[in-house]
Amino acid sequence: MTKPTLVVALGGNALLKRGEPLEAECQRQNIALAAKIIAGLTVQWRVVLVHGNGPQVGLLALQNSAYDKVAPYPLDVLGAESQGMIGYMLQQALKNQLPQREVSVLLTQVEVDAADPAFSNPTKYIGPIYDDIQARALHEEKGWTFKADGCHFRRVVPSPQPQRIVEGDAIRTLIARDHLVICNGGGGVPVVKNTSGYHGIEAVIDKDLSAALLATQLEADALLILTDADAVYLDWGQPGQRPLTQVTPAELNNLTFDAGSMGPKVAASRRFVEQCHGIAGIGALADGEAILNGKKGTLIRP
Repeated sequence: MTKPTLVVALGGNALLKRGEPLEAECQRQNIALAAKIIAGLTVQWRVVLVHGNGPQVGLLALQNSAYDKVAPYPLDVLGAESQGMIGYMLQQALKNQLPQREVSVLLTQVEVDAADPAFSNPTKYIGPIYDDIQARALHEEKGWTFKADGCHFRRVVPSPQPQRIVEGDAIRTLIARDHLVICNGGGGVPVVKNTSGYHGIEAVIDKDLSAALLATQLEADALLILTDADAVYLDWGQPGQRPLTQVTPAELNNLTFDAGSMGPKVAASRRFVEQCHGIAGIGALADGEAILNGKKGTLIRP
């Protein structure tokens, strides 16, 4: 009997925790923990894994701009680099946990609309945190846009809506052969299509919206968004903040969440449940299975 399909979206901040040094060894340690959790999910589910890349692609952009003898590489190329880097680490860790299982990483392009209004309103956080003085200096030096992220500042870039996963057929083929597939890394490499074909564009796609699109195209049974928060909270950051436990898409319609962090996760989950009538969970990495069982985190049901 075929197991139900679960798309797992693993946040870049879950792989590289806020405030940790942006080093490979830190990521390896966090990925080793993530691999144990995801391997456990494969007992009951056919897992497709999508990962974030916010901290990592921001670091690549900083490293990229440090050498001024050549033009900086654009964000779509850096996104592809981060897919390979993080995908390799996840693939190796998962293969060590599941030695009999085929684990495949697929470099994934995701089509967006060049006229998306997101290009005139950057909201997607990438890179490390800065204080006000550092952010101002980088804005003057590089022309980057910064927005507040808690009590710190982070660079923000355009985050257009994902329209179509270019390698969708390849992903389905690998799933049909019972591969644990790692794809849509960082939301996918953003590309636009014109008369001459596909071309990269300067943006970072939100991996949660991309994961929901993938889950919808695959007609998956569940979507699980793992992040550095243990649930979706009402009145986040206020003395009366309280977690949402089990909710329906209709109940979420009148609620507002931060556009740069929890907002896309809630929107992605709601959209998937409305379209596919599956379940969607949001919560901490360590609580993976418990979120899907409604015991922890936030569970969205039809």
